[in-house]
Amino acid sequence: MLTIDERNDASMGAMIDYVEVDLRTAVALLERLPHDERAAWLPRLERGGYRYTLDAGQAGAPVTAPHSLRLLASVRRALTPGHAFTANAVAGGAERFQVHVPLADGQPLTVDFRPRRGLPLSERLPWMLAAQLALVALACWLAVRLAIRPLRTLAQAADALGPDLRPVRMPEQGPSEVVAAARAFNAMQQRIAAYVDERLRILAAISHDLQTPITRMRLRVDLMDESPQQQRLIDDLQHLEDLARQGIGYARAMHGQLEPARAIDPNDLLDAMALDYRDSGADVAYASAGGAPFCTRPGALRRVVANLVDNGLKYAGEVQIVMERAGPDAITIRVLDRGPGIPEAALEQVFEPFYRLESSRNRDTGGTGLGLAIARQLALTLGGGLSLHNRPDGGLEARLVLRAVSRR
Repeated sequence: MLTIDERNDASMGAMIDYVEVDLRTAVALLERLPHDERAAWLPRLERGGYRYTLDAGQAGAPVTAPHSLRLLASVRRALTPGHAFTANAVAGGAERFQVHVPLADGQPLTVDFRPRRGLPLSERLPWMLAAQLALVALACWLAVRLAIRPLRTLAQAADALGPDLRPVRMPEQGPSEVVAAARAFNAMQQRIAAYVDERLRILAAISHDLQTPITRMRLRVDLMDESPQQQRLIDDLQHLEDLARQGIGYARAMHGQLEPARAIDPNDLLDAMALDYRDSGADVAYASAGGAPFCTRPGALRRVVANLVDNGLKYAGEVQIVMERAGPDAITIRVLDRGPGIPEAALEQVFEPFYRLESSRNRDTGGTGLGLAIARQLALTLGGGLSLHNRPDGGLEARLVLRAVSRR
């Protein structure tokens, strides 16, 4: 609207300047023409906003309309001095006024003005404005897309930083601010990976080096005479050995080399695991959901399920494995037991390394506090998640939700 108003105001000013010159020229021309030739020239002198007639015109009230007053000021400059004239408004719906000028020989001349508030608009103007608006909207959309693309790339790089903490390099390109942010993010990833890698290497080295003195101590204890003290030493050494082995397993799960993904039938894998457990005398049942190819890391999947089954057998004595398919690229594996369960407040805490409950599941059962932590880390490498839920009728459910892993 501001643009249209400014355009109309500018066009009105130009038209007023033109009227001043044109009216002065027209009156001078008509005065020099013979009386009988003047009427033939009137159509030639007519313009879009006013026309000439050789008569007294119409009477009316004084001119008060804003646009008419601007034109009347131009008429006054054109006819003064030299010509006496009068002006009056003409009644009607549209704005209109007349200027009455007697020529030099006394013949009346009337200039009938119909002021326009601006230049006429083309029928194509609305379509052109709509097209311009669409182009501006498109340009704004593209500008916003280009502006937020680095943020999207940063978010994707942050999400791609998986449980193994291996850096996913962000492209260092674009505006200087984006390049600086990308360099800082890449450096941060490298520092985090280096810190974690160093701590995990220390954990793995300590766990590995502990196995040698534990083995020597075990040999010495086996050579001792049988006694209650000997059995307690053997139990303690067994606990140390389990702790060292689980420490190495946790380090490998956190920062080890990822196993290549391949298509397998998870139904066959779980059924074979259940058969192996039953052959060893464990009470493990499996409910099949039908076989179909599923791309995953079978070694990691086997370790996760084995940890969950061993945990269930340790505290309940019997376990049931159930697999459900949520589509071609998603499965859910449930490991169910009838044990004492876990307090609701501790369902997440038990996934923390070296965390053990002191009531139903405690040190007396031989746990190291790393089994569930390892299982969750491996589940993350499988593109899934692991959670624990107390069953309504008693017992615990370990729920492993997996999505197909892409082969890379």
